[in-house]
Amino acid sequence: MTEAGMWWIACGALVAVELLTLTLYLLMLALGAAAGALAAHLGAPLAAQLAAAAVTGALALAGAYVWRQQRRSADVPAGADPNVNMDVGGIVQVQAWRADGSASVRYRGAQWTAQRREGAPQQTGAHRVVEVVGSRLLVEPL
Repeated sequence: MTEAGMWWIACGALVAVELLTLTLYLLMLALGAAAGALAAHLGAPLAAQLAAAAVTGALALAGAYVWRQQRRSADVPAGADPNVNMDVGGIVQVQAWRADGSASVRYRGAQWTAQRREGAPQQTGAHRVVEVVGSRLLVEPL
């Protein structure tokens, strides 16, 4: 079997394992293996093939890592992250506000205490849940 064939088999194996793990990082290594295969097709020596695979794979891995870090909402607390808390984005009806700035609202079949998001106007009507703090809903008007 040719060197290029070995690279393509490695690339296919990495893609297959990636499909099982769904981590994205093995796909970047598969790109490196594809670069090694292309270098083999161009007649490059084994050292150049390895270098092409290593550099391409490392750059792709670094790019994927940076992309994931930028996408991740690390500065958003879990109570405000809709990927963590299913209540974020829910709609509640505020009938009246108390003097302390809280309101009693019915949400998902239960009574909750709602508080206005800082800087939001104190008005009645439909509000969106922007964060869950303990057993309180932090809301803003729609």
